[in-house]
Amino acid sequence: MGLIQIARDTVEPMKALRILCALALLAGASLAASVTTVLGDGTAGYSDTQVNNPYGMTIGPDGALYFCDLGNQRVRRFDLKTKRVTTIAGNGMAGYSGDGGPATQATLRAPHELVFDRKGNLYFAERDNNVVRKVDMKTGIISTAAGTGVAGYGGDGGPATKAQLRQPHCVIRDKDGTLLICDLANHRIRRLHLDTGVIETWAGTGVGAATPDGAPVSGTPLNGPRTIVMAPNGDLYVALREGNEILRIDAKTKTYHRVAGAGKTGYSGDGGPALNATFGGSAKGFAARLAGPKGLALGSDGTLYVADTDSHVVRRIDPKTGIITTILGTGMVGDGPFTNPLECRLSRPHAVLFVKGNLYVADSEGHRILLLTLGR
Repeated sequence: MGLIQIARDTVEPMKALRILCALALLAGASLAASVTTVLGDGTAGYSDTQVNNPYGMTIGPDGALYFCDLGNQRVRRFDLKTKRVTTIAGNGMAGYSGDGGPATQATLRAPHELVFDRKGNLYFAERDNNVVRKVDMKTGIISTAAGTGVAGYGGDGGPATKAQLRQPHCVIRDKDGTLLICDLANHRIRRLHLDTGVIETWAGTGVGAATPDGAPVSGTPLNGPRTIVMAPNGDLYVALREGNEILRIDAKTKTYHRVAGAGKTGYSGDGGPALNATFGGSAKGFAARLAGPKGLALGSDGTLYVADTDSHVVRRIDPKTGIITTILGTGMVGDGPFTNPLECRLSRPHAVLFVKGNLYVADSEGHRILLLTLGR
């Protein structure tokens, strides 16, 4: 039976084209594409086998998977070889305390995304504390790297610990070793210089407005920068939560270029140009709760992977053709079943991480970390 016949016989016409495109993509890449649970059992909890609303993920210098366990108010480490889970920061209580002491005794509030610096220290953005925290991985001591704990905007040009942030969501390391912070509710991207401790605004004007294609980074507005990923050549891809778009910042010209999104909330465009696609909506009457894409990852071939959170799917943008396709999820909220990526329902995935040809997916409200084997 051919792919067309399968689509006609098993789904309603409106879903047929989307599934056809994804099936063709997966079939062309490999028949071995599959999805499995790496950690979590589908219920919120705190144990060696449970997570509670996992968010950002990264691979540490030791090869382990580090992730923000938002509902548990912790940052945790998952050893990919032994499958052992340990806590790096947070005691499970929501709060803002513990600086200067052991990170495991500190209180956190909504850790979102995380990154290691060149020295191997761990930084993570705490949305609801309006700070970026640091864990010295040699001593285990936690401290605040940026923010005062009070939401606001100020402090550019001075010490980051005296500056204010408003709902920081993402922190990544730029090629020069500085940290870029998505200061989402301030509609800015801030830069933290680790050598001096000084913070500055790097992008955004504080106004949540449309970003013109081709505009310079300096003096141009951003509408809710949610997450960033960096390409090997230094180009940056920025997902705008409120703007419902993905932008590329050219490292040489320092200009914006729209990569995906039509600027409207929705779930459409599969099989066509990513520039015409919409993000953040849900099929079958499930209303979007938070507009826009919330997770990005880059494959080794330049493929861009997008966690389209409120559509409950992960989508792929081909770097050569610009075509967007759903590769995981059905567009319907749920939990599995697993193995077949196009039959596996997700529940608001927030993060994706490309590692050695495969994709880790933080299926946040499904309380699982999944592994999508992309095949060869």
